[in-house]
Amino acid sequence: MATFVLVPGGWHGSWSFEAVVPLLERAGHTVHALTLTGLRPGDDDATVATANLDTHADDVLRLLDRTHITSATLVGHSYGGMVIAAAADRADGRVSRLVHLDAYVPRDGESCWSSTTERYREAFVAGAASTGYAVRPPDGGDPRRRPHPLASFLQTIRLTGTLAQVPRREFIYCSGWEDRTPFAELRTRLRADPEWQVHDLPTGHDAMHEAPEAVAALLLGEYIADASTHRRQACN
Repeated sequence: MATFVLVPGGWHGSWSFEAVVPLLERAGHTVHALTLTGLRPGDDDATVATANLDTHADDVLRLLDRTHITSATLVGHSYGGMVIAAAADRADGRVSRLVHLDAYVPRDGESCWSSTTERYREAFVAGAASTGYAVRPPDGGDPRRRPHPLASFLQTIRLTGTLAQVPRREFIYCSGWEDRTPFAELRTRLRADPEWQVHDLPTGHDAMHEAPEAVAALLLGEYIADASTHRRQACN
C-alpha cells in the first residue's frame, strides 16, 4: 500500500483534499493531508510573515520524520508543486513518486513568482498591499481560504539534482480553464521529457472538488476514461 502526502496550493489547507482523502483511504492507502505553516487557523502574524518556501518544505520533511515514512507519494496542487519539489530534493530518497496536480514544476533558481504569469504576479502584489507580507485570497472561492505568506511565493528554489532520482514523476494538466491557466507551456515542456508522465484532466483548476473521483483514480493509477496520458514514446 502507498503512503500519500497531499500538499495544498496557495491560500488553501488540508481541507482542499477532503473529497479525495476518503477515496484513497478506502482503497487501503495511508493519507496525510497538510496545512502549511502560516495557513493554519492559529498562526499569528509573525508566523505568517516569516513563512517561506523552505518553511513549507520543512513541513513535509517533519511529517516524513515523525511518521517514519520511507516511500512517500508527494502530491502538490498549484503552489504545492513548489513545496513537493523542494521537499523531495531534501528527503534523502524517502520519496518514490511525485504528482504535480495542475502545479508548478520548478527548475533550480525558479520561484512561484518567476514561474507564473503576469496576471498572477499582479494578483500577488495587489493581494499583499494591505500587509506587505500576506496575500489575501482572490475574490470568491471557499471561505476557509486564508492569506498566504508572500515570501513563499517569492523565494527561489534551490535544487541539488537529487530530485531527478525520484523514480516516478507525473504532471496532471487541468484543461478546463485554458483561457487562464499558467501551466500550458509547462505541459508542453514536460510532454517532451521522457522522465515525466503527463495526464490531461478536463476540469478547472480546483480538480479535487470538481472531480475528486477522477483525481483519486489518477493517484491510484486507475484513470483511463476522459483523460489522456502522454508519454514521450507516444509522441515519437
